[in-house]
Amino acid sequence: MGGIFYSPLTGFILTVGFYVFAVWLHKKTKLVLLNPILVSTVAIIATMVLLDISLERYNSGASVVQIFLAPATCAIALSIYRQRKILKAYFIPVIAGCVVSSGISILLSFTLGAVFGLDEVITNSIVPSSVTSAIAIDVAEQLNGIVPIAILCVVITGVAGAIFAPLLIKIFGVKDAVEMGVSIGASSHIVGTAKAVELGEIQGAMSGVAIGVAGLATVFLTLFL
Repeated sequence: MGGIFYSPLTGFILTVGFYVFAVWLHKKTKLVLLNPILVSTVAIIATMVLLDISLERYNSGASVVQIFLAPATCAIALSIYRQRKILKAYFIPVIAGCVVSSGISILLSFTLGAVFGLDEVITNSIVPSSVTSAIAIDVAEQLNGIVPIAILCVVITGVAGAIFAPLLIKIFGVKDAVEMGVSIGASSHIVGTAKAVELGEIQGAMSGVAIGVAGLATVFLTLFL
């Protein structure tokens, strides 16, 4: 096929177009399972397979989106600054909660690896699944894991957190905004934080803090593996 599907901007158009559609669909249906990131990812993959669009061609345009990652991440800092008094009041519990969360995540990774009989390389690849991708890549390399598998696990964890976090909050009766934010950020990094921001500014700010603290805790704990 010619035209737009051979354009260098193919990846960019597919990414933005499907994400805008997915956001509209999510707002229209209000269905938790129709998470915009999940829906747009599935739609992009299906389109690439159907139209035989190579990964290289897709990345040549989609890489433009990465320009906006840094500003989007920095925007979280504004929410954290606005909630600095709350962060100061809950500083110790937030740090402790993130460290414990990171430790449990690592322990569960090895437990699942043992239960399903995964080899050491695969197990090491899923260890950093609850931290943001930039940190997960370094941790996976440090543990001699497979980076693409680590990134896949990070994406799955983030999407799962964004989808199920509101439901789990209701099931366990979590009422405190700080608890909500820290639990989401420490377990499902930036994708979960996007959902935390929807729940409230305090939730979003605490989730943003948890991303950094949990990431540092994971790096530190894995030094002993």
